[in-house]
Amino acid sequence: MASRDVVRVLLVEDDAGDALLVEELLADVNAPIRLTRAHSLAEAQPLLAGQDCVLLDLGLPDASGLQALRRLEDAGGGVAVVVLTGLADEQQGVAAVAAGAQDYLVKGQVDGDLLSRVIRYAVERARSEEIQRQLREERLYAMEKARLERGLLPTPVLSDPRLDRDFTYQPGRQRMLLGGDFYDLVETEDGTVHAVIGDVCGHGPDEAALGVYLRVAWRALVLAQRPVDEVLTTMQRVLVHERHLDGLFATVCMLSVAPDRRTAELRLAGHPPPVLVAGGRVGLLSAPVGVPLGVRSTTTWASATIDLGEQWSVLLYTDGLIEGRTGAGSERLGVSRLTDLVGALAAANPDWRTTVLDDLIREVCALNEGDLADDVAAMLLTRVGDR
Repeated sequence: MASRDVVRVLLVEDDAGDALLVEELLADVNAPIRLTRAHSLAEAQPLLAGQDCVLLDLGLPDASGLQALRRLEDAGGGVAVVVLTGLADEQQGVAAVAAGAQDYLVKGQVDGDLLSRVIRYAVERARSEEIQRQLREERLYAMEKARLERGLLPTPVLSDPRLDRDFTYQPGRQRMLLGGDFYDLVETEDGTVHAVIGDVCGHGPDEAALGVYLRVAWRALVLAQRPVDEVLTTMQRVLVHERHLDGLFATVCMLSVAPDRRTAELRLAGHPPPVLVAGGRVGLLSAPVGVPLGVRSTTTWASATIDLGEQWSVLLYTDGLIEGRTGAGSERLGVSRLTDLVGALAAANPDWRTTVLDDLIREVCALNEGDLADDVAAMLLTRVGDR
């Protein structure tokens, strides 16, 4: 605060003589303070908005002692409070500071310089405390977000040197809230490599936590080598049991690559299809699209067998990547334009796989003319040949 910035002060004082004394003390030192007077707590409460400090008498017609302070703080939204006490009530002033007031003054024992200085210090301390509170909240939020991200975006369980993998995650621009996008990659003892990517609808810690539950359930079931139909059915049961809102659902894409790495089984639960790059061609993988998890109480998800070939790359992604706009209109990118973008990147750079995820997000954001509104998770799984 600059030394001569005007401080807005609300004086809550029912005694006209005491109120006049405060006004004269401040006028004597030409203090840059704009004073507003209230005779009672009820009169003061509607005037709190926009005030920097409150000078509060503890003996009011409608509240007395610390009761007045508590009621004022409940309604004040963090405004600095300096308590005014009589000589016989000095201990109440001490108690008021312990209860949250910034300072206290004893009536009749204060001059204009002291009064002005106490008000300014109180305002600065209140602002400093508010900044510290916000910083603590931000640190706690960052720690919680990091924990959720570790749950949503784990380290893959993959040892096959014939396969490369790359991942990316970008939160949407809506306050940069972590959403429920998740992915995982697990190689089981029989040599099958299972990949999953999913998206819990919505944003925020509850949706992110639900995504963690689903991802952990998927990994546990896959490592136990349970049938894929059982994996998806159990994930649905977990979602229905853990979701905080009725009707909350999740889309899932699961790709199971055979041990020979030439074929795969694809299942789609309301999720957009992956993109395959193989043999110089780029196209969408096709499979029956089942309903998302959580929409129906009982359902099954049909699979399709995919011929991958000798060398290939598969891009799995969440729908945040395809729901960006293409310019100022309402047209969305969609899966066909995404496939074209992947093909253009692959044709332009022999080493496209090393940068394609970042390049894709950059291109999609450029088409959207800004950051994407929804979260984006993406995985690129590549067969690089025998090593």
